[in-house]
Amino acid sequence: MAGQQRVYRARIRSTASLEKIFRAMELIASSRISKARQSVASSTPYARAISRAVSAVATYSDVDHILTTEKESVRRAAVLVITADRGMAGAYSSNALKASEQLRERLEDEGKQVATYVTGRKGVGFLRFRKRDIAAEWTGFSDAPKYEDARTIGDTLVDAFLQDYEDGGVDEIHIVYTRFVSMVTQQPEIVRLLPLEVVEGTEPPAPDELLPLYAFEPNPAEVLDALLPKYVNSRIYNALLQSSASELASRQRAMKSASDNAKELIRTYTRLANQARQAEITQEISEIVGGADALAS
Repeated sequence: MAGQQRVYRARIRSTASLEKIFRAMELIASSRISKARQSVASSTPYARAISRAVSAVATYSDVDHILTTEKESVRRAAVLVITADRGMAGAYSSNALKASEQLRERLEDEGKQVATYVTGRKGVGFLRFRKRDIAAEWTGFSDAPKYEDARTIGDTLVDAFLQDYEDGGVDEIHIVYTRFVSMVTQQPEIVRLLPLEVVEGTEPPAPDELLPLYAFEPNPAEVLDALLPKYVNSRIYNALLQSSASELASRQRAMKSASDNAKELIRTYTRLANQARQAEITQEISEIVGGADALAS
């Protein structure tokens, strides 16, 4: 009985230490999620606005720009997968990787080669464990990305897009990230970044609706040259921010669940330890009473 008590007490101490770690990580994620949500809210309107601006130039001008023109034959596609640097975030990274695997299978079924670009140590570890080729990788900023990180990634992807296929270039670029919907909902998203997909809407304009008139200065080609790098970087930056907020929300939820489970486990071990202690006391009383009866008789 005494041995069982020692085992239960040791498990209670170890579980209590884990519960403190889970609780601390939950508080850290809670303190960072507010700033991450504000960053997402601030960057999303800019990303949408610059996307509309680039779409307007591509739609209302007759310029055939390399970044907006569909290639006749798509032989290699680049896939940027955004994952976490650290674990204990529930299914956040695994959901993004699952979506990237589905995209990879679809592209390969279409006869396209896939060049994988990945951010986050979880994604790098996933691909290396399966001995997959990684075109480029970036780590160390998944929970707090900066615009410089997005610009570095964007320059690498645009350079690959501008290269010829024979030199290792790609014909289209996709991004797999996790869109932050709410504190309880984060959805993996797949977006084709380049060539630019121009979507002006599915409903025709109303009879009394005035369509915008565009004038491009100095000319549409130079406007596209100036806007497209900003468009690529802003879309990647917004995807990084969305993923960062999703990672923190997933970690907060996962650590809250782990902390609650640890508390329940401590209660269970405490009850078992008390039962073992009561059994030990009962056995000692029985032995004393038995010994006293033996002496009396």
